Amino acid sequence: MLLLAFDTATPAVTVALHDGARVLAEESAVDARRHGELLAASIQRVLAAASAVAGDLTGIAVGVGPGPYTGLRVGLVTARVLASALGVPVHGACTLDVIARAAASGLAGTGAGDTAGGDFIVATDARRKEVYWARYTATAQRISGPGVSAPGELDACCPVAGEGARLYPAELGAPIEPRYPSAAWLADLTAERISRGAPALAAEPLYLRRPDARIPGPLKRVTP
Repeated sequence: MLLLAFDTATPAVTVALHDGARVLAEESAVDARRHGELLAASIQRVLAAASAVAGDLTGIAVGVGPGPYTGLRVGLVTARVLASALGVPVHGACTLDVIARAAASGLAGTGAGDTAGGDFIVATDARRKEVYWARYTATAQRISGPGVSAPGELDACCPVAGEGARLYPAELGAPIEPRYPSAAWLADLTAERISRGAPALAAEPLYLRRPDARIPGPLKRVTP
């Protein structure tokens, strides 16, 4: 197995290469306005760091969000184009699940996961004063979500990972790591799913955004 993984659903552009047992190379950068430029260059550098070429890949893993439209599309389109050109499968993964894997590992190391029944929340920036969120057990099993809502609507009685906690500390409390997803965890999660024969999540975007458009009401009568 040689799995290329990347995620662009948040301001972080993160890329990793995984051989089925370990991460061979990884790279991350944070810039919400340069997803396309950063992703292409990062893929080239990660492959070079592992002395690999695109033709060596056996699969692509990509974060499917939830996330803002522009950044999320960069990763998904790149994954589909690469997979089609190379004739390899593409595996989607919820970006919040990727953050949760890293958060669960950190909480296990500190013992903080023993609080609030071990549950925690992942919340990322959805803009418009909202967050994308999901709730997890101490072992990173998702028990609710993903959803989108105002920070004050979440029952934040447990640790909160992701950028949302940093943007809205009054509503969500003190944040825990990580702030952004890591392609290394994405690759690890996907490699594990492949090894146990779990069905792949389709590489379709999770937007979750409430629609801005509204069905127009009846025309108002204009009286002279």
